[in-house]
Amino acid sequence: MSAKPSVLFVCVHNAGRSQMAQGFLAHLAGDAIEVRSAGTAPAETINPSAVAAMAELGIDITAQTPKVLTPDTVQTSTVVITMGCGDTCPYFPGVDYRDWTLDDPAGKGVDAVRPIRDEIRTRVEQLVKELLALGPEQTR
Repeated sequence: MSAKPSVLFVCVHNAGRSQMAQGFLAHLAGDAIEVRSAGTAPAETINPSAVAAMAELGIDITAQTPKVLTPDTVQTSTVVITMGCGDTCPYFPGVDYRDWTLDDPAGKGVDAVRPIRDEIRTRVEQLVKELLALGPEQTR
């Protein structure tokens, strides 16, 4: 088991919220925190408004692709952040689950996605501070 914390962002389509969160965490924490994202019913592509909103801040998420959520991905995570996927996320004892209530950017233009992006950034910044303040023995 890795000594560094691992965060999994989960939303239904893995096309907007979870992809933006993954982009922010990778940008802010670099290699200090492992980050992944997945969806319970992944879309074909990432939401173009989410891509555009992140690009405005200099974060490129165009290489990301929606991925299906697997039990192994959940079980090997230190923290699982759910974003509107309800009870469809598998539960494993010892994993820290958190639910972030955020608007779904699906079908919205970039103007409507910006406030969602900014809320995600604020939450990810707090998460990074929290996880990097813990010692390796406290992240599992």
